Amino acid sequence: MTKRKIEYWVIPPGADGEFVANMEEVLETYEKAYDPDCPVVCMDEQPVQLIGETRVPIPATKEHPERVDYEYERKGTASIFMFAEPLSGFRQATARPRRTKDDWAHEVAHLLDSGYAGVNRITLVCDNLNTHTKGAFYEAFPPDRARDYVRRIDFVYTPKHGSWLNVAECELSCMTSQCLKDRRIGDLETLQTEIAAWSTRVNEKQRAVDWQFTIEKARVKLKRLYPKI
Repeated sequence: MTKRKIEYWVIPPGADGEFVANMEEVLETYEKAYDPDCPVVCMDEQPVQLIGETRVPIPATKEHPERVDYEYERKGTASIFMFAEPLSGFRQATARPRRTKDDWAHEVAHLLDSGYAGVNRITLVCDNLNTHTKGAFYEAFPPDRARDYVRRIDFVYTPKHGSWLNVAECELSCMTSQCLKDRRIGDLETLQTEIAAWSTRVNEKQRAVDWQFTIEKARVKLKRLYPKI
C-alpha cells in the first residue's frame, strides 16, 4: 500500500456566520485609510526551540560553508512576539521565555509605552486566544494602570481557523525564513538580539504591506463560507 503525503493546512469551517463576521471585521479594518492617531497594529506569537552546540563549529572558508556537528543540545523553548503595522512598515520582534497572559500584557504595554507613546489609541488585530484579553492587563498591572492600557486599544480578533488574516503571522514567517532558518540559537539573549536586528533592518526599508484581499473578494472567492439564506 502506497503511503500518500499529507499537507497540513488551516481549513476554515463551511457556512459559519461567526467566522465570516470576524473575517469581514478584519478585512474592513485593513481597508481603512492610514490614521496616525489610531494606527492598525497586528500581533502574533510563535514558539521556538532553543538549540545549543555540543562542539565548536568550524568557521566558513572560501571553499566550505560553516560546518556544525550533527549532535546538538536542547536548551528549552522561548516565545517570539511579533508586532507589525501594515501601512507604515513598522515591525517589532521580541522574545520571552513563556507566552502567558502576563507576558502578552507586558509586551503590549511596552509597545504602547515606547513606539506608540504619543498615540491616543491603536487598533490591535490579534488571534482570539484566552491570553489575548482585557483581563490580562488587570492580572499584570494595578487597576488604574491596566485601565489606561485597555482604554487605548480597539481589539479586532481574527476568527478561529482564520490566522491567515493576521498580517503579523505573515511577518513571523518572513522573519523565520530570513533570520532563524538553518540556525542554532541556544539562549534567549542571543535570540532577542538576532530578531531585534532583523526588525531594525526591515524597518529601515519601510516596507509596507499591500493587502489586496477585500470583503467584496471574500464574498465571491469564499462564498462557501457564508451561510445560505
